[in-house]
Amino acid sequence: MKIVDIRVRTVAIPMNAMLRHNTGVHPGYLMRTILELITDEGIVGLGEVGGGDQRGALLKLKPRIVGMDPFDLEAIKLKVLRSIYYLSNSRLYGAIEIACLDIMGKACNVPMNKLIGGKLRDSIPMIGYLFWRYDRPQGGHDKSAEDMADLCLELKETLGVTAMKLKAGVMNPMEEVKVLQLCRERLGDDFGLRIDPNGVWSVATAVKAGKRMEELEIQYFEDPSWGLEGMKRVKDQIRIPLATNMYPNKFDDLGPAIHMNSIDIILTDLHYWEGPKGVKDLTAICQTFNLGVAMHSGAEFGVELAAMLHTASTIPTMNMEGDAHYHYLEDDIIIGGKMKYENGSIKVPEGPGLGVELDEDKMEKYERYYEEKGDYYARFHQDPYKPEWYPNVGGL
Repeated sequence: MKIVDIRVRTVAIPMNAMLRHNTGVHPGYLMRTILELITDEGIVGLGEVGGGDQRGALLKLKPRIVGMDPFDLEAIKLKVLRSIYYLSNSRLYGAIEIACLDIMGKACNVPMNKLIGGKLRDSIPMIGYLFWRYDRPQGGHDKSAEDMADLCLELKETLGVTAMKLKAGVMNPMEEVKVLQLCRERLGDDFGLRIDPNGVWSVATAVKAGKRMEELEIQYFEDPSWGLEGMKRVKDQIRIPLATNMYPNKFDDLGPAIHMNSIDIILTDLHYWEGPKGVKDLTAICQTFNLGVAMHSGAEFGVELAAMLHTASTIPTMNMEGDAHYHYLEDDIIIGGKMKYENGSIKVPEGPGLGVELDEDKMEKYERYYEEKGDYYARFHQDPYKPEWYPNVGGL
């Protein structure tokens, strides 16, 4: 079997609110580039990547992919990810590996999880992801910790989730800590709590916040301060597990982080960690050094979410709920529409390969929507209500 062509399309799907974070705003929609690898046997593999319009970047790799056997993933990785510094991009490779695994599963008539160890669970529990919102469905903006606690209660009731994560670094840090305090008070001792300021807080602020949260027994404090050194200094001063999808988020920095003892839990990501097979490599290293693993969300649509579910289902030590922006989306591009939450979990797809297929009507619709709305990464996540605002890392 050979790859004979690739097809790339960028799509955007509306959300039910604008989502704020410490470097800007997702302006009411999310964007993904969808990859199709086409083989000489007529099997088409699906992949997906974020970060704005990635069509040009993926097409630059076409000469390195066409003619390759999709089963030869090590050779494909060498040609795509290792060979040329200026084209090397683990996020693009992750999309290609997902598509190749989809092809393999379809060719062998087995679900993707069978290719990377087999599933240990039929569904994956997910969190309720809390963002400070502009233009909420009920009108207005989120302004207080009480607003966020109300959202958490709503997600628990509508999705059945048993854990949350607050995307912090937006409001006053102590107001964001209050969100977790209110959620603990309202939802009880067994509800999982997490907070993630994406490294924007100073060490002093992170330590102050961490000490206030120690009594809450939160699951983890994600990326409280900038860099490996910042993480290490916070970890030395508080009694809460630290998690990351930033420091480290690549194999180059994993060794130094382990030697420094700067982290407790690493959030797996199919793009930062070089595809599903790379995530499996990562979890083996984490098991060796007694590090926890959880699942990171990159604002994925159904193609990548399927790959995430398959991968998570094969990891014995992944015993915490997975991240997902998915509940903010109004629709999806896969046949059947959005995957369903059942008791806070999403089922691992059962068909061959990823177990999902593109809905071409939806693809056309959301390609047009993307062309209408544009690539907001090119606008640096501009805040529509504060047009002169810009992020100040470590300034809080």
